[in-house]
Amino acid sequence: MDPPDVVQLKSAPIAILGVCGIDFFMDDLTSKNKQVIALGGGGFSMEPDNLCLDKYILSRARNKNPKVCFVPTASGDSESYIGKFYDSFSKFDCEKFHLSLFSPPSKDLLSFVSDMDIIYVGGGNTKNLLCLWREWELDRYIKAAWENGTILSGLSAGAMCWFEEGLTDSITGTLTRLKCLGWLPGSCCPHFDGEAERRPIFREKIKTGDMLGGYGIDDGVGLHFVDSKLAFIVSSREKARAVLIKKVDGISEQIFQPQLLKQQ
Repeated sequence: MDPPDVVQLKSAPIAILGVCGIDFFMDDLTSKNKQVIALGGGGFSMEPDNLCLDKYILSRARNKNPKVCFVPTASGDSESYIGKFYDSFSKFDCEKFHLSLFSPPSKDLLSFVSDMDIIYVGGGNTKNLLCLWREWELDRYIKAAWENGTILSGLSAGAMCWFEEGLTDSITGTLTRLKCLGWLPGSCCPHFDGEAERRPIFREKIKTGDMLGGYGIDDGVGLHFVDSKLAFIVSSREKARAVLIKKVDGISEQIFQPQLLKQQ
């Protein structure tokens, strides 16, 4: 299923102010709303001196001191990646956890995941991530937590995995279509401006029908979905953007300029 033709930005009398210069309005979200924040790139692992996207994710949590769980499956549970998460998030008011499938934090992963306010999935090999999650039933546990109000977020592989399809480099030397979890409609291509070959290949695959229409997300851009519909677009970089590409009379592109998040 392709994404909708036009993004409907939400607005309501509840203002969210003072977080990286955010000065727009948003709905008073509750635990009944299912949220996903998909980053094309950026965040603590790519922009350690500019944590605006990470702050944005934290600001959406239901609790003031949220429990954040980093899931580094796509990187093979890289110890250095886990260390970067703890170093960066030590600057925030939050409780920090990580979930390694090579050394699980609990025998009851469902309860562990369900206790989190935010799941933050790192980048790496998306194909391996999906295989391991399904083997451990972690996909089922994460979906249950999401349906109960846990925010899902991540960059690169951790953004792509939530969609129906993604353009992945999981197979060395090539970019291919990968069937993903399907919790968000359409397809996703992260690092849209960061890797030159991604844009033409993504466009061509959509044009030929090899992939569903979907979002090209630049590094530094976050797409915030509420109940599987795009609600907000934010960025840590001035010139970064997102593009919705669909097969309409050949190909159509809808360019979105995000709300710029300012460092404080």
